[in-house]
Amino acid sequence: MLSTQESTLTPSARRFPFPFREDSYRYSTNVEPAPQFVPTDAGGWGDRLIEIDPHYGSELEERAAILDRDPSRIAMLPHMGPAVWDTITTLLPVLAADYPDVMCFTREGRRCHWRNDLLGLDIDFVIGDASTLPMEPLRFIGSQIQDDIALLDQREDALWLDAGVITFAADWSLGFDVGMRFLEVHGPVPRVHEEQIITRAQQFLMRLQPGEKFRRTNWTMTVDRRLDTSTETYPEWGPDRLEVVDDPDLPKRLHLRVEVQHLIRLPHSGAILFLVRTHMISLAEISAVPAWRQRLGRVLAELPEDMADYKGISRYRHAAAQWLLGG
Repeated sequence: MLSTQESTLTPSARRFPFPFREDSYRYSTNVEPAPQFVPTDAGGWGDRLIEIDPHYGSELEERAAILDRDPSRIAMLPHMGPAVWDTITTLLPVLAADYPDVMCFTREGRRCHWRNDLLGLDIDFVIGDASTLPMEPLRFIGSQIQDDIALLDQREDALWLDAGVITFAADWSLGFDVGMRFLEVHGPVPRVHEEQIITRAQQFLMRLQPGEKFRRTNWTMTVDRRLDTSTETYPEWGPDRLEVVDDPDLPKRLHLRVEVQHLIRLPHSGAILFLVRTHMISLAEISAVPAWRQRLGRVLAELPEDMADYKGISRYRHAAAQWLLGG
């Protein structure tokens, strides 16, 4: 039975993908089949490939505004066109199946019909003909889901980040990384190369069969509910990481930021679709779930300094741990 505090949790908090199973954290591939439901101390998550929540409209509006301001957040090398159409024809049927009351997808040959009542959208389009969509194909599919999208091409016995629409990055830049090898993209991450975690991850991804779906979680922390913490916008959010330490509102401002990353081998192009959905919950909300409060506090207190530095949480993680464990 939920406590009085837990009963006040929002629907988003009840479905929050709390990522910690132990009181310490180290990098790992932590890959599991998807979708499958994961129970938590607040509810559960993971039974859908694409999660639509009450932030759907506002997050898609934010994505559109970011892309209008900074077109570099969307990129595609010329050979990735088939992978983008493969993404569209893979994800729209999933949305229609999971949300039949508000979405519908039908297809006859190359001709498709898509209806999204949440956005007031009702269109017919032809696969491979970008002129039949209301916007270019990669931006279109990014306008239908809250996830960021990365597409990896497999060639020369390696994976390459060759396309994506990334508006909610956790301190990285698609404009800088596009065209890089998978191993190069993860070059700055501490420990993972010595422990061959990224090498094993690439080998796993290259063995994926068409249609196979897996997922993993990753986490960091963010001051305020700011989705766009890309490298390009660092001057806007970087100073907050120091200022928040002495703010009495730290529990409300500091958020645990968890990415649910789905990994899918697209059935026709053979590309790897990498969906990155960002979820955030404040320390104040976490405190309503005692098991979460204690576990996150212990993880932050124990986290090695090099990992805390890379995640950008060194300035405030001890203050956060002290508040969580002191309650």
